[in-house]
Amino acid sequence: MTYNRRAGVLGSPIAHSLSPVLHRTAYAELGLTGWTYHRFEVDEAGLPDFVRGLDRRVWAGLSLTMPLKRAVIPLLDEIGHTAAAVEAVNTVVFAEDGRSIGDNTDIPGMVAALRERGIEQVDSAAVLGAGATAASALAALSRVCTGEVTAYVRKAARAVEMRQWGDRLGVAVRTADWSDAARAFGAPLVIATTPAGATDALSEAVPDRPGTLFDVLYDPWPTPLAAAWAARGGAVLGGLDLLVHQAGLQVEQMTGRAPAPLAAMRAAGEQALAARQG
Repeated sequence: MTYNRRAGVLGSPIAHSLSPVLHRTAYAELGLTGWTYHRFEVDEAGLPDFVRGLDRRVWAGLSLTMPLKRAVIPLLDEIGHTAAAVEAVNTVVFAEDGRSIGDNTDIPGMVAALRERGIEQVDSAAVLGAGATAASALAALSRVCTGEVTAYVRKAARAVEMRQWGDRLGVAVRTADWSDAARAFGAPLVIATTPAGATDALSEAVPDRPGTLFDVLYDPWPTPLAAAWAARGGAVLGGLDLLVHQAGLQVEQMTGRAPAPLAAMRAAGEQALAARQG
């Protein structure tokens, strides 16, 4: 094992990212005292120079958030099947020979978070939103949903994209207009992939006996939708659940150590969020 390695998370904006808290906690738990992990404010224009400037003898890997998950692909030597399926890379690992290898841990991270809550299979699901995270949600649902997925979107072009993603991923996708999004709540599993505030108005439409909500936001938390869902007795997963699982997979790939210390990472994430909100 090589010590004194570097890793970090890139994106724009990036100051809010909890990834340094989670990765540093994992390094401490794994005894990797020489490892460092930092945030870097990098946009699409600056990404090529940043990646080319890395000393791959020192750098173990990168985490990528928006808007870089697709922009990084042409800069890599190889990408895995999961990342290729959704054309989104959130993890780059530098191999011993210097090659850069892209992967997507959001998808298995989402599946692992659902399974942690006992959700192995559902017969239908709904997705709120149609961006990059929604595509990852469809990929995750291809592993847990046996029936139709309804995607609620604002624009006709995005509806076409979601159906195309469904065809590509082997998921039966039906699209509906955002104005009917409250109908999503009849599904046993609802995945909200929209930005902060986008689902706030829907919180009043949560039924008396909802199924499971997976809201990918984590700050601020809970969202009004998540709070209303929990108040009515429904199961709720949040963005921290996803973040911990996908970060754990990144740690394993970058360090070669498994399993990642998920409990410690989650506790550190919860503490950091509480400090922000308190």
